[in-house]
Amino acid sequence: MAMTRGLLLAGFLMASTAVQAQEPWQVKQAWVSAHESFLAGEALQGRGSATRDEAIAAAYMASQFEGFGLTPPPGMTSFFQTTGVTRITPSGQADLTVGDVTVAEGAGLTLLMSSGQSASGTAQIAGADPAALPQAAIVMVPDMGAASVGAWIGAAAAKGVQVLVLRENEALTQRISAAGGKTRTPVALTTEAATRRSPEVAVVSAEMFDRLAALADAQATLDLGEVTRTESPTTNAMGYLQGSDPSAGVILISAHLDHIGVRPDGVVMYGANDDASGVAAVLELARAMAAAGQPKRSILFVGYGSEELGLLGSKYFAANPPVPLTDIVANLEIEMIGQQDPKMPAGVMMMTGFDRSNFGSEMKARGALVAPDPYPEQNFFERSDNYQLALQGIVAHTISGWAVTPTYHTPEDTIANLNLPFMTQAIQSLVEPLRWLANSDFRPEWTAEGRPQRR
Repeated sequence: MAMTRGLLLAGFLMASTAVQAQEPWQVKQAWVSAHESFLAGEALQGRGSATRDEAIAAAYMASQFEGFGLTPPPGMTSFFQTTGVTRITPSGQADLTVGDVTVAEGAGLTLLMSSGQSASGTAQIAGADPAALPQAAIVMVPDMGAASVGAWIGAAAAKGVQVLVLRENEALTQRISAAGGKTRTPVALTTEAATRRSPEVAVVSAEMFDRLAALADAQATLDLGEVTRTESPTTNAMGYLQGSDPSAGVILISAHLDHIGVRPDGVVMYGANDDASGVAAVLELARAMAAAGQPKRSILFVGYGSEELGLLGSKYFAANPPVPLTDIVANLEIEMIGQQDPKMPAGVMMMTGFDRSNFGSEMKARGALVAPDPYPEQNFFERSDNYQLALQGIVAHTISGWAVTPTYHTPEDTIANLNLPFMTQAIQSLVEPLRWLANSDFRPEWTAEGRPQRR
């Protein structure tokens, strides 16, 4: 009789354990809020890219990963992937000379963009179509026509133009004013800084431009004076949940951990939504996935550094992956889920490039609160860290709450302006679909024309 009761009790305990294991995981708003309080609080001063504050944010992610039971990725001895970032800064003493006429910076010349490389050659005049830009070292543009500044710069880069000289107009004046008169200077991974070249872009006052243009075909020189190059480290934080089947592939869940930091005027850009919200989501999904036990597929959780400098952390990751890129089944990037877009159904997030693959539709069918991006004209698919993976052929998308929120890149992107209930519900909706993906044989695929191609 005692043995029978013992068997019944053992069976009851086993059944109870099975029921508990099947209970849905609950993401707690207090956990989400706690992450935000640290990442977007006073202590980290906006987590500026490639700064000590960014490194602290990476250390926070790593400590959380370790606490959840994750390990460093295979072959690594720490949770960190670190590389250098190089910044180039001209002295502010540039001179442009065409023939015997010179215009100086601050006296008719403004450097709109500089890669810190002086240049010389014969000056040539362009028409109003950037597609017909001359292939010359120094090109002067009297009339930009209907094309944007970006179109002219892109054309100059494609043609190998070293110096693009634009005649000042109202749009350029406004652009210079919006930048505070400061030159936009390149920031690049140190591993490629020596070989990277973008055109110098100079804006010249109408009077001086016309004097220089009258000397077209004469020898011209842009002298930048002294140029300084500084290097600082940037950090990717990574945690790994080992799957039971090494051949089943790896799921990549990511966000960027940096923001703008402190502006030159001393204003802190906290980045609570951009992208402390994504980091909080990655951490809570790591907690949920680890608590569920060992999945079939391995899961790699990543917080990228230096996204704000041009997707540099994810670019370095894609070039130096801790697991073979061919093993990555899919990438889900999480960006700015702290506010609800009024264009979207209540509680639903947008997924960039939704129709490019079957990833979003399969996740949605299993409860993920995602829908197509309502802003295709903004090209958000190409403007987040997912794009570096998508260029490698990996099905990779970004989900966002409100990509055009008014607090974007403003001092008002603070914890006080987050919708924590929405954010918590959004993360919650991803838990079961990701558990399914981690334990299934489904491998997302691009549609016929969905995979992006390198330009």
